[in-house]
Amino acid sequence: MLRRLPLFSRLDPDQLDRVASACREVTLGRGEVLFHAGDPCTAFFAVASGQVKLTLRTPDGAEKILELISAGETFGEAVVFVGQRYPVTAVGLQACALVKIPGDVVTHLVDTDPTFARRMLAGMAVRLHTMVRDVAAVTLWSSSQRVIGLLLGLADDAPGPGAVVRLPTTKAALASRLSLTPETFSRTLRELSEAGLISVRGAQVTLHDPTALTLAAGPTIPDGQD
Repeated sequence: MLRRLPLFSRLDPDQLDRVASACREVTLGRGEVLFHAGDPCTAFFAVASGQVKLTLRTPDGAEKILELISAGETFGEAVVFVGQRYPVTAVGLQACALVKIPGDVVTHLVDTDPTFARRMLAGMAVRLHTMVRDVAAVTLWSSSQRVIGLLLGLADDAPGPGAVVRLPTTKAALASRLSLTPETFSRTLRELSEAGLISVRGAQVTLHDPTALTLAAGPTIPDGQD
């Protein structure tokens, strides 16, 4: 699995063996907390199966989902790199199998392998770009634009009529990720369905006309982007 992660894909066999020998497997149940915001950060994680949500508590005590991490993705590496505490809480959204990667392994590779350091920086830059885009979406986009952006983002780069996407997690979790209430998220899906733009069947959504769907969102969302 480590070899398939972009961060480690260019390591030579000896380097990869050293990383793997320091890692351990972690299982996480649905609703189980992996770490809390403020806990010391000694490792980052790769998701082998399942899904993890990264959350914060709002001042009124509500949970806000900042990011959903799926199989084949990593989280926590930037915090390891700067030696800070975890800024978020990580919770299993469903049963998960994780790989725990110690922070001292990462810092050693950064010190000794310039290629690894560049790949880590590139990965953090992509995540930062995604988060900046998400903040802009929450700040500037309407509820309809946010939901349409999600659907187009789940589709292929150039989805054709009748493209089918599957919601990656519960509607409540996706609503929180988009800073919407579950009721607003469901109502927006219903309105798009009544307009003939989509059909919803459980977690499966059919995009009848992706071009019309993009036009309905207005000029804010480029085609195929969330």
